[in-house]
Parts: sequence; structure tokens; C-alpha cells
Amino acid sequence: MSSFRLSYRRIAAISLPLVLAAPLTACGSGDEGATVKGAKLVKSGQLTTCTHLPYAPFQSEKDGKVVGFDVSMIDLVAADLGLKQVVVDKSFETIKTGADLNANVCDVAAAGMTITDERKKNLDFSAPYFDATQALLARKGVKAATVEEIVQKKLKLGSQSSTTGEDFAREHGADPQSFESSDAELNGLRTGQVDVIVQDYPVVQNWLKDPANVDKFEIVGNLDTGEQYGFAVKKDGNPELLKMIDKAIADAKADGTYKKLYEQWIGPMPKGADAS
Repeated sequence: MSSFRLSYRRIAAISLPLVLAAPLTACGSGDEGATVKGAKLVKSGQLTTCTHLPYAPFQSEKDGKVVGFDVSMIDLVAADLGLKQVVVDKSFETIKTGADLNANVCDVAAAGMTITDERKKNLDFSAPYFDATQALLARKGVKAATVEEIVQKKLKLGSQSSTTGEDFAREHGADPQSFESSDAELNGLRTGQVDVIVQDYPVVQNWLKDPANVDKFEIVGNLDTGEQYGFAVKKDGNPELLKMIDKAIADAKADGTYKKLYEQWIGPMPKGADAS
């Protein structure tokens, strides 16, 4: 990879202001049918993104703006379109099933979402942009390095609803308590509703930046599930936008922007993480 260099265009993309839109429940309110460079938009003048908050370091709200790794990556696409990005907070269930995209709530889904064969039935995914693993986070003193061990010890396991971490736990014999959001899941651990939670490793890593969490919790197991995240557009509905997303990912990896954003939001980048 070449040494890091940000073009003027990419600097502008990263600094674009974001607006957290009010949740939409039916069709998009914009003038559907607008197109820019062949990409179909639910509202002219903006690239509308569906996500599920909070899910730091990929997306979270700070000082009235939605920020994070996913947000910054989609900013690059918005900049190529000459648009601003507007983020809509939606249920992860309606994101992963394609319901929000089909209802013209948004143009793209960016929600730390693992690419799976089941989800491909309802969504068109971009090229992978992040390699993900799962972690088991427990109260200090609780020991269980695998889901099987959690089951054997009859420990209470928590998971975030509709996620691959929850699916993994069930596939390995657990019946986890399901929480709507990552914050609710962590609070379940904090309040003793569960003994251990399963969550994407970068999210757990972000939680452990807080000294208060470090004092109480620790990672007891790492689960290499071979997952990769992808951005998504409407199934068979927005091929030109999908091409632009793929190009933005490839360009960011080639010119050093990906590494810059990875280190800004997630931490030191593993060797080869920016390989195309």
C-alpha cells in the first residue's frame, strides 16, 4: 500500500456534517426517483443511510451528530456523489431483512452488518469492508471461554437481538437473553441480568476504553467466526450505487484513507486488513 495521502475531496468527505433524521416508519418522504450519476436516491440532495444506534465504534451519536467508522466510509460515497449523508436510526431487524430499503426509507444500510447467505436473499451487499470476530464479555470472576462452557456451567448469557452473535450462541446450544441494542445488552451485564454477553469484538473493545467497565468486566473468550461486514442496498434495485460503494472501499484501501479511518475509530489496524 502507498503511504497515506488524503486528497482534498476525501478530506471534505470526512468532515461532512451529519444529521440524525427522525425515524421513518413507512415510505421515504422525499421525491423518490431522483438519481445522481445513475444512483437512485429516496430524497434528492442527500444520501440517506439506515443504521441502528448505538453501535460504537461503527456508529454512535456524539454532540448531536452520528459518527463512527461506517459513517466515515459512507461519507466517501456521499462525497463522490457531491451530496451530504443523512443518517436514519432504525431497528436492526428491519435493516437486515431489507424492509427499510424496500420501503424507500434509505438508499444504503450501514450498520456493522455481517454478510450472510440468508441476508443476501433480501439485500445486495458491497464488497466486504471489515473482518469481524465475536467476544465473550463477563463480570470479573466469571470464567467461560466458549459458549459450550457457558451452557455447561449454567451461566446466563446475553446477546443483541437479530445479530450473528445471537445466532452463533443458539447454534452452540445456548438460549441467550435477547436485548434490543448493544447498550441494553451491556446494561444487562452491568445489572446482573446475565453473567456473560456475546458481542462483536470491536464493540467490546470500545466498551473497555471506559475505566469503569475495565474495573468490572473482562473478555473471557474470543470467537473467530469468520465474519465480514458489508454495506447494503435494495435487492436488485440500485446497482450503480452499489458500484460506487465498492469503488469507495477499494479507493480508500488503496490510498490510505481506510487505514486512517480504521485507526481513528477502531485502533491499530491488523496487518492485511486493507487488502482488497
